[in-house]
Amino acid sequence: MGREHIPRSHPRYWSLVIRERLVEGFREGLVVPQGLIAHGRGEAFDYILGEKSHGFALEAERAAVAGLLLARRPAISVNGNYAALAADEIARLASLTDALVEVNLFHRTEERVRRIYEYLREHGVPNLVSPECEKTRLSGLESARGIVCVEGLYRADFVLLAIEDGDRTEAFVAAGKRVAAIDLNPFSRTAQRASITIVDEAIRATRNMVEMVEEMRGWPRERLEGVLSFYRNEEVLRRAFRAMLERLSAAAEKGTL
Repeated sequence: MGREHIPRSHPRYWSLVIRERLVEGFREGLVVPQGLIAHGRGEAFDYILGEKSHGFALEAERAAVAGLLLARRPAISVNGNYAALAADEIARLASLTDALVEVNLFHRTEERVRRIYEYLREHGVPNLVSPECEKTRLSGLESARGIVCVEGLYRADFVLLAIEDGDRTEAFVAAGKRVAAIDLNPFSRTAQRASITIVDEAIRATRNMVEMVEEMRGWPRERLEGVLSFYRNEEVLRRAFRAMLERLSAAAEKGTL
């Protein structure tokens, strides 16, 4: 159908637009079929959460922004889904935080890495790590998912990632990096292992962080460090589970969300 044919009056307008972005990304070789399945799973959690950014998500996003601004070598890891959904938002966030941006894929081919890299470049994403970079491997990951650029994700001290797999998140944390993960599924290994878990939809989360960094980048270092020191990821996850439980409990009583 295409995004341009979706009536703005449709009650599921934004959800349908997101789906069309992913379908377009699939046709352009950015997104793999498995990525479409992963999106459907995340969308189910977003339904339960009411398709909005809750307070616990905003708290995690603020901590992620503080981490990006404090880091010596911040980096944003981008896969096919994240690129297809939020390239413009990634461009703004990377520009404001001076974060490196590296394409890193679970289902990796060099052709697909190149396509996503060019797509991000066309959308004005700065600080892109070249696919021709010197590469190494994250310890403990034997598959292609462990391949990273030495001057990018490998040497980063703070990594923002979205819609990821848990074992790579674990590998980043084991390597001593602080990891902020955007993941609508708080049950996932990514959500459970990340230093900062943002239980929010990827586009909303990145837009929120862009707004926050425009405010916070003028803060003194001590204030940013205070945001991180008071952040408790276990409590954020508890609040996310509680919000889902309350929504589902209310629906069970009323028969509707």
